[in-house]
Amino acid sequence: MVGLWASRKPKSETDFLLAGRQLKPSLAVFTIFATWFGAETCIGAASSIYDNGLSGGTADPFGFALCLFLMGFVFAMPLWKRKFVTFADLFRQRYSPNIEKLVVLILVPASMLWAAAQIRAFGQVLSSLSGLQVEITITIAAAVVIIYTMLGGLLAVAVTDVIQASFLILGLLLLGIFVFTSGDPNASLSTVDAARFSFVSEDSTLLQKFEAWAIPILGSVLTQELITRVLACRSAEEARRSTLMGASLYLTIGLIPVYLGLVGLNLMPGLVESEQLLPQLAKEYLPTFLYILFAGALVSAILSTVDSVLLAASSLISHNIVVPFKKRQQTVSERQKVLFARIGIVVLGTIAYYLALHAEGVYELVVTASAFGSAGVFIVGSFGLFTQFGGAKAAASALISAATIWILGEFVFAWATPFFISLLTALGVYVAVGLVEHSFADDKNKLTSA
Repeated sequence: MVGLWASRKPKSETDFLLAGRQLKPSLAVFTIFATWFGAETCIGAASSIYDNGLSGGTADPFGFALCLFLMGFVFAMPLWKRKFVTFADLFRQRYSPNIEKLVVLILVPASMLWAAAQIRAFGQVLSSLSGLQVEITITIAAAVVIIYTMLGGLLAVAVTDVIQASFLILGLLLLGIFVFTSGDPNASLSTVDAARFSFVSEDSTLLQKFEAWAIPILGSVLTQELITRVLACRSAEEARRSTLMGASLYLTIGLIPVYLGLVGLNLMPGLVESEQLLPQLAKEYLPTFLYILFAGALVSAILSTVDSVLLAASSLISHNIVVPFKKRQQTVSERQKVLFARIGIVVLGTIAYYLALHAEGVYELVVTASAFGSAGVFIVGSFGLFTQFGGAKAAASALISAATIWILGEFVFAWATPFFISLLTALGVYVAVGLVEHSFADDKNKLTSA
């Protein structure tokens, strides 16, 4: 229904992809929160902390909250002032169209795997509630999210994010309150082993600790899903303020799974599958109606993530690949641009659906893909946004070398810190090639002057 209502609004590509750059702070805050707060934040954070204490929860919610704060304090206003439609526009304007396309090729595959994992998770939740086969519920899940995202664009996504975030916050608050007030002495933090409050794992090296924090912070800050929300705000100041408020909300609500993960080991010791902690707590401590509400909260968390991923990936393909290609042959109208974006959502959503239906171990693939190429994107994007140092050759060299080093480190050599090494590689290569470019430019200027 929201998708049908919002489908009447978009008259241009900017309307469809960025809600006409008129996203109110109330919508912006909730859509930033909801996009970041997926099912893995609920289930994954509680599970990791159940297994390893706070040292297992560095990424969620703490690392990703810091990522949002970094976006708000450092990147939000400069990005908004550039008036981009997508993040890849920066690479075209600052470097070249070829670098723009290279960045799209790096960003989109990981988004597809991520969307597939979310769709599969949605299907599994529906299957457990309805008793239908997983294949049927995955099909329903994919159809629902593709249809309302395709119809209304970012406006539909933002409005549904408010609804979904409200259910998510309510569901987690109720679970946290019922567990905390249950009268069970094991529900008190005072009963938790002191060692579980340490953020530092004794088994990890300093570089491994850096890696654990760097991937959620540096590897996730310059993503199309987040940048879209920043660009859609009405002003640079509103973009900054909305991101910071979204970060604060994310951290606050994210502390509930942290609390449940810490006390969960005492409340439900010996869980074979620690990812079942929150559903098991909900089943144990919530009345039937509220347990159903909590299941709805998990569905909301999944939907609010997958719609954002599909829209972000489609915007990169349509705006940065398809429209420039079509412009070489003919004039492209705003109506055609919206059509391309909608077709992109259907096509990419279908690919994600196929992966969700047939691939096994999608979650592990997503975790792996989340670090792929992001080190190079962060380095090149930061240099491109804040400096004039380095050109297209420096950008291409850094992006390709960082992705290559990460693949070798992750799959061939099994390095303990492949992201950290790829980050250093991207920085070193960019600076080195940038200096060479600068030197050649100086020599060319001297010859021209002579």
